Amino acid sequence: MDLSTLPALTVLSDCVTTAKLGDNTIVRINHPKATAAISLHGGHIISFKPSNQEELIWMSKDAVYDNKAALRGGIPICWPWFGRVAAPAHGFARNSAWTLIEHRENDAGVIVSLGLSDNDQTREIWPHRFQLVLNVEVSETLTATLNVTNTDSAAWKFSGALHTYLSIGDIHNMEVTGMGPTYIDGLQQGKVCQGGEKLALTDTIDRVYTEPSKEIVLHDNALDRQLSVVNDGDNSAVLWNPWEAGAKSMGDMNDDGYLTMFCIESTLHAKTLEAGQELNPGDTYQLATTLSIK
Repeated sequence: MDLSTLPALTVLSDCVTTAKLGDNTIVRINHPKATAAISLHGGHIISFKPSNQEELIWMSKDAVYDNKAALRGGIPICWPWFGRVAAPAHGFARNSAWTLIEHRENDAGVIVSLGLSDNDQTREIWPHRFQLVLNVEVSETLTATLNVTNTDSAAWKFSGALHTYLSIGDIHNMEVTGMGPTYIDGLQQGKVCQGGEKLALTDTIDRVYTEPSKEIVLHDNALDRQLSVVNDGDNSAVLWNPWEAGAKSMGDMNDDGYLTMFCIESTLHAKTLEAGQELNPGDTYQLATTLSIK
């Protein structure tokens, strides 16, 4: 997906422009260190490419850019919950209209900040007041930091994830290290299992690793590179690939998409809403992920 060919809607600075991709407004970053792109619908990062490197972010060829649907691929923001502990699945942040707060740039890179606050629609789903700020730092590395602030008069609980889809050369020729030994298996009704130090795939995977290392490394052997994922504010890492049957079952995922993607997610996991992270009025919580090529 070559976003550089889209005509500019607005030129915000030397390095930052906006454009339309389908019905979605896209903030594009074009800096000597890297290029990146973020959809205002969902506050959704859809591209990150360090200079002279291959793309790190995977997007489905069949993703729907109608300014309504959650996008398949990229880095969806799952909030104020992760999974199907409430409806809609993965919360409402990935389906909401975010606003561009500010952008800054210098020789080191670009920082773009997006915001989302409670409104009539969000309060119908989740009756709390909040403010989210997503800071996206683009340089040789990409850091996405979700700042969650309770602007209500009482404490509330939440969970969430930065649901990163990594672009890889071949799912059959990769392995993952650093995810830790213990995982909750979503394909075995949440059974707690023990795994090895390395993970290679031959079929679908849907796991919540509960003791991940600070850095998880995806060894992308087909493209002869190692992708580093460093998470902060998380209590687990979700690893996911839908495999062939799963890809075919999703209308917004190309049938062979599973071959070139793998998810390593910075996750604040909770089995129920009541078991989530408690945040007091005025307090802020940060959930972050940093992607780079080692």
